[in-house]
Amino acid sequence: MAFGRSDRRRSAAVAPMTLKILVAGGFGVGKTTLVGAVSEIQPLRTEERLTEAGRPVDDLDGVEAKTTTTVAMDFGRITVNEGLVLYLFGTPGQDRFWFLWDELARGALGAVVLADTRRLADSFSAIDYFERRGLPFTVAVNCFDGADRYPPQAVRDALDLAPEVPVVLCDARSKDDARDVLISVVEHARETGAGRREPALS
Repeated sequence: MAFGRSDRRRSAAVAPMTLKILVAGGFGVGKTTLVGAVSEIQPLRTEERLTEAGRPVDDLDGVEAKTTTTVAMDFGRITVNEGLVLYLFGTPGQDRFWFLWDELARGALGAVVLADTRRLADSFSAIDYFERRGLPFTVAVNCFDGADRYPPQAVRDALDLAPEVPVVLCDARSKDDARDVLISVVEHARETGAGRREPALS
């Protein structure tokens, strides 16, 4: 009688590459929504209710219905394919939490800058931050219900972006849209050579 035996020389499955992506943008632009829409795990959120004490510093024009805000970060994960997993870190939008950004940006491959055409100036700080650090980013215009729609080139001109920076339109509530935005970041980072950096969280 013949007995089979396992091939101990068989190589173990190769672990997927893991990369860190930031999701940034102004207050109330949809960062928590995008991370929650695309994450395959229950996202970690650090939201607190807005209070009267915060009204002098939290500009609610255009987002009057907002009742909570991120005070540290959002965290999620998405498997793009069998060889690539993205870890998502959503940044807080208010200036008073910017001291957290340097730590969150450490080891990141790239970033998403979410933009709202009703409050486009709120995107400048995040764009400046990533430009100064040479971190590749994609600008994703979150198309809010009732907001005016503009072509990507008009947004590019308004934000004075370099020609190579991708600008895409999305609905942050849509898993497919959010996934396409993240893929845009990875592809842009590869094109600019950022993929040669040490991968985050590997």
